[in-house]
Amino acid sequence: MTPQKGAVDLIHARPVPRPGRWAGAAVVAVLVAMAINALITNPAFQWPMVWEWLFSKSILTGVMYTLLLTVAAMVLGTILAVTMAVMRQSKNPILRYVATFYIWFFRGTPIYTQLIFWSLLPVLYPQLSIGIPFGYEFAHFDTLTLITPLWMAILGLGFNEGAYLAEIIRAGINSVDKGQTEAAEALGMSPGQIMSRIILPQAMRVIMPPLGNETISMLKTTSLVSAIPFTLELTYQAAHIGQRLFAPVPLLVAAAIWYLLITSILMVVQHRIEKHYGRGFSSDSGRTKADSKQKSIEEADPNQSNLFLDVTP
Repeated sequence: MTPQKGAVDLIHARPVPRPGRWAGAAVVAVLVAMAINALITNPAFQWPMVWEWLFSKSILTGVMYTLLLTVAAMVLGTILAVTMAVMRQSKNPILRYVATFYIWFFRGTPIYTQLIFWSLLPVLYPQLSIGIPFGYEFAHFDTLTLITPLWMAILGLGFNEGAYLAEIIRAGINSVDKGQTEAAEALGMSPGQIMSRIILPQAMRVIMPPLGNETISMLKTTSLVSAIPFTLELTYQAAHIGQRLFAPVPLLVAAAIWYLLITSILMVVQHRIEKHYGRGFSSDSGRTKADSKQKSIEEADPNQSNLFLDVTP
């Protein structure tokens, strides 16, 4: 068949064979299958006992308190982090040095050590008072009555997390172009309005991924509150029941299943929040423009639509 005048010979691309890739995939698949088989068929895991205790009252109580500690500590840590991040940006040297000292101290000491000190708070300060420094006291309270082990755990986790989140939030604030602040100042906005309405909403795109990771990490860090001791947390409950029944493995497996389930839910929530704050910054925007260009070409001349090759990065 004689080609028509002006016709273009199209290139029909063929995929390049990659036998190494398929061989690697086959090896990985075999190893995964062997691992799953070893996990399911090993009688030492005592899977019937795992399912028996998975939804028991003790384990569900541990799950509830683990979630409570995670949420409360992250709320407290986020409030402290935003405060310290703003203080570190302050022109007042006192505020800046206090924030720097807070971050230095709580990031420089292990969380387990901090929790032990929180448990010793009633020993160090048997009574807490409200009044004028070095002067008259308006009221005083018994420390052990006011700050229970639950509050010790929340305060210990929250204060430690606030130091790490402060640096994350500070990095997010610094990622916003300084021109945004200058434009807001030119409109007569106050520093508080600039931070809450201009800077933080834009910084959330940078803040959210590490904030989500810190939340997932906090879920597992709650297992350290046994140092206080706080005995209603999931890992402690599972380990205590396992020791009592002389079967630690199935109870710890039940706790691990709950941790994996909650972590999976948090990962989905994190992905959706990141997608919300990442609107307008996605790599799909370039693809959308390319598709619109191709569609307009096809509408103009369908016969010429295949002559164009999209090279948009």
